[in-house]
Amino acid sequence: MTKHIFRRVYLWEWPVRIYHWITAAAVTVLAGSGLLIGAPVAFMSTHDASGGYWFGTVRFLHFAAAYLFFFALLLRIYWLFVGNRYARWTAFIPVGRFRAFLRDAKEVIRTDVLQIRKPPLDFVGHNPVAAMTYFFIFVLSLFQIATGFALYAPTSLSWLPQLFAWVSPLMGGDATVRLWHHAATWVFLLFLGVHVYLVIFHDVVESRGELSSMVGGSRFVEHQ
Repeated sequence: MTKHIFRRVYLWEWPVRIYHWITAAAVTVLAGSGLLIGAPVAFMSTHDASGGYWFGTVRFLHFAAAYLFFFALLLRIYWLFVGNRYARWTAFIPVGRFRAFLRDAKEVIRTDVLQIRKPPLDFVGHNPVAAMTYFFIFVLSLFQIATGFALYAPTSLSWLPQLFAWVSPLMGGDATVRLWHHAATWVFLLFLGVHVYLVIFHDVVESRGELSSMVGGSRFVEHQ
């Protein structure tokens, strides 16, 4: 019987964990309220329209979640430069190790996606496919912030949305911005579904605390 020895490794510092959970909550509210704003439900009522403010509440929740999403991302961008080796930008951009990065990414796809490699792979931090995906999500988050605040700017006196007022003219008007903002929402929802599935998959297959590591910061890694 083979004996495996594991060690506890502290991966995710508290700013990374705060960013993760705030973003998860914000994206859930943003997606739900955003889809409702894009296709609002018509309620038939005999009361005066001024007596119902449900759609205003939906918009408020959307804007409040947008601010949380924005400031959480600012924290994460800052931590890309001051965090530990698992949180820094070099964990997402393979400087000086591009060939090895692609080779490992191929193995991850063979294992996690195609299921043609049975022994599980274990990367201490993000695996290469996850790193590329998260980098793409960072960029898409910036896009959603820019387009979202651009749509909000005409009806807001706040300084923050006004910083993005130039986006709508650049992209050809509010209708185009709204279309791209809506389309990017579905990319987030697709990512969310795949992300949750893979976290559960790795926890079941490897049993090393993938999910709990984003709560306490640590997970178990096999001792080499």
